[in-house]
Amino acid sequence: MAEIVLITGLSGAGRSGTADVLEDLGWYVVDNLPTALVNTIVDLAAKPGSDIARLALVAGRRHDALLEKISEVRSTGHEVTVVFLDANTAEIVRRYNATRRRHPLADEAAGRVESIELERTQLRGVQAAADLVIDTSELNVHQLKERLVDAFSTSTEARLQVSVESFGFKHGLPLDADIVMDVRFLPNPHWQLELRPLTGHDPKVRDHVLETAAGSDFIDRFDDMLASLLPQYRAEGRSYLTVAIGCTGGRHRSVAIAEELAARLRTRGGAARVTHRDVAR
Repeated sequence: MAEIVLITGLSGAGRSGTADVLEDLGWYVVDNLPTALVNTIVDLAAKPGSDIARLALVAGRRHDALLEKISEVRSTGHEVTVVFLDANTAEIVRRYNATRRRHPLADEAAGRVESIELERTQLRGVQAAADLVIDTSELNVHQLKERLVDAFSTSTEARLQVSVESFGFKHGLPLDADIVMDVRFLPNPHWQLELRPLTGHDPKVRDHVLETAAGSDFIDRFDDMLASLLPQYRAEGRSYLTVAIGCTGGRHRSVAIAEELAARLRTRGGAARVTHRDVAR
């Protein structure tokens, strides 16, 4: 049985770039694949004598019956990971303006923004069923590659890969978060003049956040909760989980908590990576 990744998501959110990265990692990639041909390609890859061990399928512009096709492939015993590429509307508009390409739903909507929102609505069910959602709004090509290498270069390991992401609520919620935790109740280093220019990476800020009764109690309880939840996610067949930690600006409290949480996950043998979306703002 081939290991299969199905790449889907919004037009302009990075489907082709994701396919390029997987091809570099040794996956056999079929780009812009019509939904009707999914079973045919999978059957060919699974034939005796085929040398295709890892198959990446990039969904074409139409996503009709995609969920049905995924279910059919899984029912035949194949392992299928669905990756959904997302981005905010403003960023997708910027990318289309830069490339001067036409949106695939341009004939079905009044303008570019309307086309993007129409596609977002059409794909809502696919996104909800995805195993891994990646928000590329703030990612350059190198950062996207890093996310994918982390996810798929060790994809044969039977471990739940946890991504811990810090963010600032004033910059909006991360689109790819599975669990969101608000830590704005913790002491805010922003109001300490000597700590304000620093970030949660600095030991002084870390101590200010974690060495208080509230900070210490929170990280212990949240870590315990994750320790009990992660086996349940594994049992449900999840391979990827994004935990988002938010404070006001995403520079101090959320950064310190995210770093500490990821460190604890690694100590227990988990596959954890940490990113800080807004620390440089």
